[in-house]
Amino acid sequence: MAFNAVQLCSRALIGLGARAIAGFDEGSAEAEVSRHVYGPARDALLSAHPWRFATAQASLPRLVTPPRADYAHAFQLPADFLRALSAGTDSRGRGLAYRVVAGTLQADSDALTLTYIFRPDESGFPPFFDQALTARLAAEFCLPLTESSSRAELLFKRADEEFRRAKAIDSQQGEPGRIEDFTLTEARL
Repeated sequence: MAFNAVQLCSRALIGLGARAIAGFDEGSAEAEVSRHVYGPARDALLSAHPWRFATAQASLPRLVTPPRADYAHAFQLPADFLRALSAGTDSRGRGLAYRVVAGTLQADSDALTLTYIFRPDESGFPPFFDQALTARLAAEFCLPLTESSSRAELLFKRADEEFRRAKAIDSQQGEPGRIEDFTLTEARL
């Protein structure tokens, strides 16, 4: 079952023993904490691992103004960009040296394909990520709503366990990474 942001926050609040919310603007303490904490917590969790469900590739538009130093070209990052994973030429999404600076990606290539973590709609979150995010939200909500630091500490430990479980499940969803270019193996040939 796909959840929206309010439903995810409500699940975390209920797990904390607080009252569920119907919306971020309802005027309760739970809604106010949810409104302020949800977005940054979601983006931090999405950025913390190369989730397969939140990975995309895009050809980036080159900007007219070049970087001040080090690289020949600057490219505009996508609006939903959270974290770069790799960059490459049009035919390959990796292998290119780059850096992200002030909302742009800088590289020496004329054209660039970026592999990156994006911010998907909540309806695209798989169940294992829903669980990890809900656990993280409960931990983040605990201190402002209950003022119990010991309970918050326990909830953060639970959230870390859920995060590790979600990473393990996500990592099993595709082919494992392999070393392709490694100088020591090439020297033995």
